[in-house]
Amino acid sequence: MPRPCKRRRVCALPERPNFGPVGAGPVRQSVPMTVDEFETIRLIDLEGLTQEACAAQMAVSRATVQAIYGSARHKLAQALVQGRELVIGGGDFVLCTGEGQGCGCGHCHKKRGHHKEDQP
Repeated sequence: MPRPCKRRRVCALPERPNFGPVGAGPVRQSVPMTVDEFETIRLIDLEGLTQEACAAQMAVSRATVQAIYGSARHKLAQALVQGRELVIGGGDFVLCTGEGQGCGCGHCHKKRGHHKEDQP
């Protein structure tokens, strides 16, 4: 019997769950992306973390992050190259509250209004 899937820790949900071409012709089939795939793109490509650091923050192995990241990049490429809508949602994850969990991501801290860019 396979072991159960470990829930990935996610520190940020997407602000917009749908992305797609504007003024496109006929609607093509959308590309579904899970929230944990979105999180790997955010952490590795936007925040500049290594796969190892991303794995530690998401509380999974580096090999798991590598697989999730590869799948996410493939889906991004499909959406961009084929002009399809990207729909983000679902997956097996737990949302980090940033309070008492000690994730160290800094993002949860920013969301609570303590980031210096948010202050006047």
